[in-house]
Amino acid sequence: MKSLIDKIEAIDWDIIAMGMHEKGYAIIPELISKKNCQELSDLYTVDTKYRKTVVMERYRFGRGEYKYFDYPLPEIVKTLRENIYPKLVPIANLWMKALKIETQFPSVFSQLQNQCHKSNQLKPTPLILKYKKGGFNTLHQDLYGDVYFPMQAVLFLNKPDVDFTGGEFVLTQQTPRAQSKAIVLQPKQGDMLVFATKFRPIKGIKGYYRAHMKHGVSEVHRGERQTLGIIFHDATS
Repeated sequence: MKSLIDKIEAIDWDIIAMGMHEKGYAIIPELISKKNCQELSDLYTVDTKYRKTVVMERYRFGRGEYKYFDYPLPEIVKTLRENIYPKLVPIANLWMKALKIETQFPSVFSQLQNQCHKSNQLKPTPLILKYKKGGFNTLHQDLYGDVYFPMQAVLFLNKPDVDFTGGEFVLTQQTPRAQSKAIVLQPKQGDMLVFATKFRPIKGIKGYYRAHMKHGVSEVHRGERQTLGIIFHDATS
């Protein structure tokens, strides 16, 4: 995984930080190869890799299916989670400071994981999501306990307009006393999207305030869409 780590180190994280501060999301193009995308897609049928399968219709989450990986994570997932996290910590801590929240996140992933485990959040949260024609995911936030990191990431494993149509990634931003803003994105195969988990700071006349964020997936019109979700905090169940 050294080549992937080198690639992460070579990213201009100042540009990513700018996008996160200005919009609450940022796209890292071509982070993983087509081969890596296929390897991750192929893992979907290897049931021994997962701790839990969720059929979205059962819980009115949408239409589709996703599986949470179990520990130990596949090496590529582990590498992404542990090496992307420290690059996002300075952004997260600036957000906390701007919003006058006392929380400050540790610089390395293992220390965040220790905080999760002390709060009985022991279950891994990285997951692969799969949608076929008619599939979609309702707007939501990925919060699994008292400890949560304010950013998460998703990797796109298929080619839009080739492997599937529709299935856009949707973000909504709710500011106080205003209508929600919708943001519709369609990253390419191998791209990583980093986005706000629950809220982001926006500067107003009287200082910074919280804009609450949710995310989901629009209806897939044709084909099959798969993504890898990288959530940094662990879960209680």
